[in-house]
Amino acid sequence: MRDVHRLEPVSANLGSGTVLAAWERFVQGEDHVPGVRPLVAISWHRCREQYRVDPHLTEAPVAVVEPDHTPEHDVVLAELGFRAASMAHEVSNLGGVVTVTDATGRILAEWGDQATLARAGDSNLAPWFCWSECAVGTNGMGTALEAHGPVPIRGAEHWCKALHNWVCAGIAVRDVVTREPIAVLNLCCWRSRLPASAESWLANAATMTQYPLKRRARDSGAELVAAYTQARAHSSATLAAVDAAGKVVIADDMASVLLGVPARTPAVDPTLRWNPGMPELIAAARYATRQAAHNPDWVGSTQIFAHLADEPTSISIRPVFSSGRLIGNLVSFGTSDGARLPQADGPAHPRMRPRRVVAVRDNRMVLLRLPEVSFAESRGNDVWLSTDQGRLRAASPSLDRLDSELADAGFLRVHRRYVVNLSRVREIERGPKGELSLVMDDRSHEMVPVSRRNAPAVRRALDI
Repeated sequence: MRDVHRLEPVSANLGSGTVLAAWERFVQGEDHVPGVRPLVAISWHRCREQYRVDPHLTEAPVAVVEPDHTPEHDVVLAELGFRAASMAHEVSNLGGVVTVTDATGRILAEWGDQATLARAGDSNLAPWFCWSECAVGTNGMGTALEAHGPVPIRGAEHWCKALHNWVCAGIAVRDVVTREPIAVLNLCCWRSRLPASAESWLANAATMTQYPLKRRARDSGAELVAAYTQARAHSSATLAAVDAAGKVVIADDMASVLLGVPARTPAVDPTLRWNPGMPELIAAARYATRQAAHNPDWVGSTQIFAHLADEPTSISIRPVFSSGRLIGNLVSFGTSDGARLPQADGPAHPRMRPRRVVAVRDNRMVLLRLPEVSFAESRGNDVWLSTDQGRLRAASPSLDRLDSELADAGFLRVHRRYVVNLSRVREIERGPKGELSLVMDDRSHEMVPVSRRNAPAVRRALDI
């Protein structure tokens, strides 16, 4: 069988006593969960604080949301279905089940041992039922939608007690441009461990499924550069081409200055595209993508804060199609063509205001009260928190996401790399050229720079 890691049976000892005891304390409101993997502890925190899932829920609900499927997504679902079906016999011999879900956690199809499938039906682990975290809490399929890489969930690590006899592992196949999930491939067994090779098989299946997506994204990058070149020949406006995630594929000389990226340097490969670190541009690109999916002729305009600018800059955003498929957007600076974008492009599912910030120390989850956090800093691929307990890595995957979660809780984005707790600002220092720095009230009185474009918001927030 092609590119398959063979599955071999292993013992049925789940060893969940420590985790079960931690689960019992956590559902009662305690935060200290020693012996629980950080990925699981963070998922529990989402289930309890954000999604408010009943831990005594006994079955999954019927799926009510059906995402828009692009032809590429349909190809991914078909490929995962083929891979799942090809392993059905081996999985069945282990007494297991293999499932494929869409991006909402809705099970589309399942294969495997008939007795296990019948038992799975008791919890609605069956097609057309929803297994996202917000529906049934921590589980292989739903938690894979929230994480990257294979996600094993064993026994009492499941949020719902009714699922504690199951062991599962899932992996999400993600869009290589937007990084949004497209589908999930999942293996599960009843009262027995999954094979040691299960995670490797899942990772390999996801990697192989993404190869065509990567090739298509590179081709789309080249087509977007061609559309940019053609538009430049017919217009003198400052111009850039961005993909559906708001990353820059190419920009002219002036646009490169405004976006803080290299000029006239194509970035066709999706892994090498320029990230300007501008949340407004990302929101505009994502909004344009959704609008263009329903109206190919849609053109919109908004204002964003560009680099080195104290005032917002007007932009027009025009979707670019190739063979009827949206591949990105052309952004013209200094123009206001088309419909005005909403002021705030919020999430489809509003999140509750957080009471805690989740961090990770070694193999332990740390739940921080908001006043304990002085500021957050983005470094490389991680977000670091300056806290009363020292420097800790945030569980949040990006500063943009942390900013959106804390925006209504007294935190403010003051720089593309920093979000500060306004109640922890001790002093404000003005530099020789008028630049601002915030002196925080932590032990070392760390200084946080304020970018020029964020300075007006900081002055308003601190009433200076």
